[in-house]
Amino acid sequence: MNWLVGWFGDAQQWLFESAVQPLLFYAGMANLLEDGYAATGWLLVGLLQIVIMVCVIAPLQLWRPVEAVTDRKAIRVDIIYTLIHRLGLFRLALFFTLDPLWDAIMGRLHVWGMPAFHLDDIWPGITDNAWISLLMYLLVFDLVEYWIHRGQHGYTWWWKLHAVHHSQRQMTVWSDDRNHLLDDVIHDTIIVLVAQLIGVAPGQFVAIVALTQLSQSLQHANVRMWFGWIGERLWISPRFHRRHHAVGIGHEPMAPVRNKKAHGNNFGVLLPWWDMLFGTANFELRYDPTGIRDQVRPDAAGQLRDYGQGFWSQQWRAILRLMGRA
Repeated sequence: MNWLVGWFGDAQQWLFESAVQPLLFYAGMANLLEDGYAATGWLLVGLLQIVIMVCVIAPLQLWRPVEAVTDRKAIRVDIIYTLIHRLGLFRLALFFTLDPLWDAIMGRLHVWGMPAFHLDDIWPGITDNAWISLLMYLLVFDLVEYWIHRGQHGYTWWWKLHAVHHSQRQMTVWSDDRNHLLDDVIHDTIIVLVAQLIGVAPGQFVAIVALTQLSQSLQHANVRMWFGWIGERLWISPRFHRRHHAVGIGHEPMAPVRNKKAHGNNFGVLLPWWDMLFGTANFELRYDPTGIRDQVRPDAAGQLRDYGQGFWSQQWRAILRLMGRA
């Protein structure tokens, strides 16, 4: 791990000194150099992810596609979402809006006596090992992600936002970041709050986020791939996650119902263990059409729901749904 951290640090320093730092000086924002350096790390992670998506995952889609590409316009919109998130534009917006608020709140809580806690300090000599602590934090965040995902499907108001993600019927490697921006704000706020509470180191937090995003890019790919009976129960595959996006499966009450409160199947982000533990796992080896039921099955009035074709249309229609006007 040390060599990887060293390589990444060198690359981050080079990118910062050659591009980001001069830009900040030119813009008269030298007071943000420290934050700019951190932002450079996120930018570098995003660039590396896009390279892997283009050079590794995209060819897999050509090799063993689940379905023929019929809607390239929808894919181009997903690429816009990906660039906004992976190149740090969304994170930059949070930096100037919500991050100062959360830093102020946590700082005030510590002043009032809330002790600083680090999960990797619970067993000195064991849990503070870099690999052990990384695994611990990964497990915690993955469990949190599972319950966030359950909330996105379980609460009607939240689903009206999360539906933007599920409305993509042409799933590809670019589909993971297709989310409503307000949905992302809620999600990231919860994750940052958890990170503050358990004391994850910044470097490990970046590594966990990067691994999670890249794995999710593979999960959404248009590729006929599964990991075998054992592998499917160790790590989430494209087949496992596609089942979550399937029309009439991913956002429907389970049948037979083992957990009556679960609206959908396969909510896990990295590990299928939480779905297995809480009764929401669906391991059927199938590749069904994806989307939402009301996109393809008319309502009583014979109407299909339109979730929007472009970026801004999808964002606006979700707000209208949230307001009860669509």
